[in-house]
Amino acid sequence: MSKAKTLPVIFVGEGDLAAANLPTPQRAWAEANGFSGQRGRLLALPDAGGALSGYLFGTGADAGRPALVAGLAGAALAEGIYRLEGAYGDPTLAAVGFRLGAYRYDRYRQGKPAPVLTNPADADGGEVDRLVEAATLARDLINTPANDLGPDALEREIRAFATARKMKIKVTAGDDLLKANFPMIHAVGRASAEAPRLVELTWGNAGDPKVTLVGKGVTFDTGGLDIKAAAGMLLMKKDMGGAANILGLAHAIVSAKLKVRLRVLIPVVENAISAAAFRPGDILRSRKGITVEIGNTDAEGRLILADALALADEESPALLLDMATLTGAARVALGPDLPPLYSTDDDFARALMAAGAASDDPLWQMPLWSPYDAMMSSKIADVNNAGSGGFAGSVTAALFLRRFVSNAGAWVHLDIYGWAPEARPARPQGGTDQGIRAVYGVLKQRYPV
Repeated sequence: MSKAKTLPVIFVGEGDLAAANLPTPQRAWAEANGFSGQRGRLLALPDAGGALSGYLFGTGADAGRPALVAGLAGAALAEGIYRLEGAYGDPTLAAVGFRLGAYRYDRYRQGKPAPVLTNPADADGGEVDRLVEAATLARDLINTPANDLGPDALEREIRAFATARKMKIKVTAGDDLLKANFPMIHAVGRASAEAPRLVELTWGNAGDPKVTLVGKGVTFDTGGLDIKAAAGMLLMKKDMGGAANILGLAHAIVSAKLKVRLRVLIPVVENAISAAAFRPGDILRSRKGITVEIGNTDAEGRLILADALALADEESPALLLDMATLTGAARVALGPDLPPLYSTDDDFARALMAAGAASDDPLWQMPLWSPYDAMMSSKIADVNNAGSGGFAGSVTAALFLRRFVSNAGAWVHLDIYGWAPEARPARPQGGTDQGIRAVYGVLKQRYPV
């Protein structure tokens, strides 16, 4: 399609149709169709001959906040090439929002072609591509079912990711995990037909500040011997959402060439059921030496993260950040759209929340409430992996992980959902990115090129 056929999408705030400066016939058309800038309303505009000349798109009261609404335009438009006009606010965020709304997952069936956006002239095209690619990477991985993304396949994806970005990679798998002192990763994944493993990526100059990212890579979670009900397993292909989002974040960091020494650790397992499965009541010894009584085999994510966090903490990084689809309690507390944020550095947490608010990637700080440590007490081990009483499940999971971090300058834990139950602006239904833009925004400020 030629550039001449690029169609405008004119953003209009609620009650501000006049600002669109439409020709009299088109304004009369809009008024006759009841268009007044209602949020998410899309109206085709005819030219003098009746042919399509563009669209009006209502931002409602969110005019100037494109990340909240531009995705609705991207989701609604048919195949074609478009440009943005009118009150779309920050051009870079508007372009990101539009393109994320246009995301399609079409690996298994042919869908409708997505609309294509010509970036606004004053947008940072490199930043737009970087953020869209990061989110798309995370979404594609989460949406892939476990029969095509088990531990072996996820390792292949990570290897391809590393090769494309000239990152060093190291994989410790199977019984070598025991030799290398990763006993909890081994225990969780040993029941699967595909071996558990720890994948490590490194990039950047050794003298730059150390930033280490850890992502939960449970490719499918049956719950183990404490088996989930059928309904609870339906979305468990997304239990590697932490790993997917960490890879998306790593892409943004490397693409922007931030001045950090980046390390990525992804423990990859399937929490399966077989004669080799770990059991309720087992005592596992962790890499850090802390002994863990298994109160519930469905609280497996924190076990594999604990070994990876302990490794990361040994080199005292300036920042140690993990993402994990860890607890249903997080969704009970804050719903699917707002991931809880836990941190040992309140200033860093506030910066993350501010960056998330500015980029439509919200996070909400929750307390590391130390008195709740007692909920995970064990009479025969140092700690139980499942809190008693059913209270504060997201908090107690974060407190469990905190036991394995003692040297990092700052530690951040994001208990993400990784899934959009229904379509939202810039987030179609299905696997989704969470935390990438917020964290990247802070790192970009702290470690600029």
